[in-house]
Amino acid sequence: MSRKWLIKNGAFAVLDTNKPVIHGYMLIEGDKITYVGEERPEGVEGAETFDGKGLLFLPGLINTHGHAAMSLLRGYGDDLALQVWLQEKMWPMEAKFTSEDVYWGTALSALEMLKGGTTTFLDMYDHMDQVGKVVEESGMRAVLTRGVIGLCPPEVQQQKLDEAVAFARDWNGKADGRITTMISPHSPYTCPPDYIEKLVQAAHDLNLPLHTHMSETRAEVQQNVDDYGVRPVQHLLNLGVFSRPTLLAHAVHLTDEEIEVLAAHKVTVSHNPGSNLKLASGIARVPELLKAGVVVSLGTDGPASNNNLDMFEEIRLAALIHKGVSGDPTAVPAREALLMGTDYGAKSLFLDNTGRLAVGMKADFIAVNTEQAHFLPRTDYVSHAVYSAGPKDVEHVWVDGKQVVRNGECLTLDEERVRFEAQSAFEGLLSR
Repeated sequence: MSRKWLIKNGAFAVLDTNKPVIHGYMLIEGDKITYVGEERPEGVEGAETFDGKGLLFLPGLINTHGHAAMSLLRGYGDDLALQVWLQEKMWPMEAKFTSEDVYWGTALSALEMLKGGTTTFLDMYDHMDQVGKVVEESGMRAVLTRGVIGLCPPEVQQQKLDEAVAFARDWNGKADGRITTMISPHSPYTCPPDYIEKLVQAAHDLNLPLHTHMSETRAEVQQNVDDYGVRPVQHLLNLGVFSRPTLLAHAVHLTDEEIEVLAAHKVTVSHNPGSNLKLASGIARVPELLKAGVVVSLGTDGPASNNNLDMFEEIRLAALIHKGVSGDPTAVPAREALLMGTDYGAKSLFLDNTGRLAVGMKADFIAVNTEQAHFLPRTDYVSHAVYSAGPKDVEHVWVDGKQVVRNGECLTLDEERVRFEAQSAFEGLLSR
């Protein structure tokens, strides 16, 4: 028999247009939410109760683009242009990564994400079986994909393609269904056209979505025009990428016509405001994308280009920077920014069972301590969650109905060991 428990006296961010926050009760049975409302539900005699007084319950935050193991390179190369940062700092160090390095780097990121209220994340990297293990152990939900760079001899390309396919096939649905997978050509500028076509075919064969970096910098867009005679959106369209459900990371430099193409093909976008600002890549046209009906979610990108995995920060940046550059204070309202970090995150990852506090949804949610100076007065909890809250306000976290953080302490990972091993892994990389 599945566990049934009731949260009482809570404030629940259901984010409905008419009533964004409900004060009352939420019932969880097994891994699902079966009631949210102001009145105490019927038939809960004997259910365990949890007192939510002083807590704001939010859907678990969803980080839709990142490279978790790169936490080992946090602070290793800062204040550099993207290509310099990649070619001179990141790629040489990443070439030394062992599967053990990936395990401990990912564990460090999982710890940071869980304690900061992120319950679901997308990861594109190498040694992905190690990432899968961390997800299994941490209790998180994740969309995982072996990212492939095609700037290599044909036999190496084939080996990477085989790895990506095997991982996507073998891990989809693992960890009690908390893991789903995608196919990921790294980007149009690191994968030759015929290679991208092979990856598209693999996605068709496995019936899986595609994920890639696109139009992150002006230089990248210009390179695509120089190499192939078209901008990246048309290039990917020509190669059949949008014939699959597709999530694009960044999509910073878009024309009106390109936005229309993305909307027409139901392509989703992971907006990474912190990373794009730090690397001076530019500011994505998020208000225009949203207006066109494109689902826009939020990602941190890797911890070496951000340099944290703080989704509260990304939500706040999404609400602020588009106001600043457009001169329109209504460009991305607080509620929309919070939806980008939760519900739109699930939609952009093609997950239909998480991202909201609603009946039938997975019980992936967090509790934020509102008994603090920066949450007063109690005017508008959605506003406070976006403009005032931070990861250190997160008291409790549940994924799939199971508590994974209690009173700020991670229950699934050994924090002291993870911190020690991650530091040791970085020192090992330096000495190789």
